[in-house]
Amino acid sequence: MTTVRLSRPLIGVVPLWDDTLNSLWMLPGYFDGIIEAGGIPVMLPLTDDETTIEQLVSQCDGFLVTGGHDVDPERYGEAAGPKTVKLCKARDRMEERLIPSVIAADKPLLGICRGIQSLNVALGGTLWQDLPDEHPSPVVHHGDKPPYDPVVHEVSIAPDSPLARALWPLGDNGPSEAEADEVDSFGRPYHPRAYTLGVNSYHHQAIRTLGQGLEPMATAPDGIVEAVWVPAKRFVWAVQWHPEFSHRADSNQRRILSAFIDAC
Repeated sequence: MTTVRLSRPLIGVVPLWDDTLNSLWMLPGYFDGIIEAGGIPVMLPLTDDETTIEQLVSQCDGFLVTGGHDVDPERYGEAAGPKTVKLCKARDRMEERLIPSVIAADKPLLGICRGIQSLNVALGGTLWQDLPDEHPSPVVHHGDKPPYDPVVHEVSIAPDSPLARALWPLGDNGPSEAEADEVDSFGRPYHPRAYTLGVNSYHHQAIRTLGQGLEPMATAPDGIVEAVWVPAKRFVWAVQWHPEFSHRADSNQRRILSAFIDAC
């Protein structure tokens, strides 16, 4: 018997912060991706008030932790290095309270870019503060300019991970014929080989040591962890790349968003 969902899940989206305008804002791709996957996005207030966060966790069906500023190294016991210059301490305070509360309530959570880093730190992990200085490699992790959906590098997907099962639900280990035709605006394939994805990439910080309870689901060729999950929870996933930019062109990014909304 098929269960018909009577209402669309309400997804709380962590706001972005504009330093120049001193205001909250939002990229439409986050909202568009959630809506197209079947959810209703709402932008959360920027707050670390415990009572407010408890009510938000109670009322929302799932949470998306967006990209944005560098994560404050104070959260993992380090001083800020010379390349860690764009911080939003209000977001850090909010996410330090919000993420553990969401996990404790076993509500679905998806982190994107900064979101994977903030999740990792909230669970006791650490970050590379600047990859070019601290973990140099030939892999380009920060694309230069718009458009933001083209492939910057590939990631390898762990074959036994839930991410692999979401991307290839029929059990095959590579792109279908239709997926093989999906290319970015420069003609680079989104699905080049078995258990690999071509992803966009705009970050200079990354996971260094994994937080408690996290398991990797994808890695870059230089060993940087690019996707994680918490096996003990219903749905806690995070990716280092940007589905909010590439979901229109790349069907597998739509599957990630759909897996999140389906879990809500």
